Amino acid sequence: MPAFDEALTVESVVSSLLSLDIPNGLELIVVDDGSRDATAAILDSIIDPRLTVIHHRANLGKGAAIATGIASATGSHLLIFDADSEYDPLDIPRLIEPLLTNRAEVVYGSRMSGFGTVHPSLIHALGNHAMTWMANLLYGSVISDLHTCLKLIPLPLVRASRLSESGFGLDTEMSAELLRAGFRPYEVPISYVGRSKEEGKKIRTTDALECIWILIKVRLRGSTSYGNRDHALAPPVRVQNDPPSTSRFGKDPQ
Repeated sequence: MPAFDEALTVESVVSSLLSLDIPNGLELIVVDDGSRDATAAILDSIIDPRLTVIHHRANLGKGAAIATGIASATGSHLLIFDADSEYDPLDIPRLIEPLLTNRAEVVYGSRMSGFGTVHPSLIHALGNHAMTWMANLLYGSVISDLHTCLKLIPLPLVRASRLSESGFGLDTEMSAELLRAGFRPYEVPISYVGRSKEEGKKIRTTDALECIWILIKVRLRGSTSYGNRDHALAPPVRVQNDPPSTSRFGKDPQ
């Protein structure tokens, strides 16, 4: 979870995440990206063995904070969660379920169902629709929400991706890389209450333009078809103490 100047919400978001009952356990890594308010002090005051807090001395950008978290992660999957209360932690177990039943390799939480969502403006919604459409056109995919924060991705797939962006563009680059590798997200409806610029929303029009360039740049690296994707990058999830089973993507490794 990247955090920059989120003193008003970070404690409640962290508490909500730590209250979740996650199969096989939860590892919460919060990267304070050079906050200038009380975010760092608030995070350091929370004591929980499942929580790791990492501090950047300066603000390096959301992408850089996520990269720091990825480098420190030890679990099987990565899920990025914002510290600003736009997303509901209670949606997370619903994203995990398709993995446990071997229905999915990658799971995205989609905000585009029209239910349980508040978009701050028409421009915000149309911009996401336009970039999602462009991604589908470039990669032959059929997803509804390219820029959802809730992306549940196997850590081996994340680490095999060529990720170099340090700002908001890392979110786009991550999706582009997994689509380029032939993976197709299983989408689950989630709730969303977007913030306005006045309430602290940090993304700007220039970020959208940069994301378009990233989609094109990554696509020029070549692509793998869905049928030829590397299944080893998304090994089946087995709940601890459960017996081996056969997944729809192939036999579980023994």
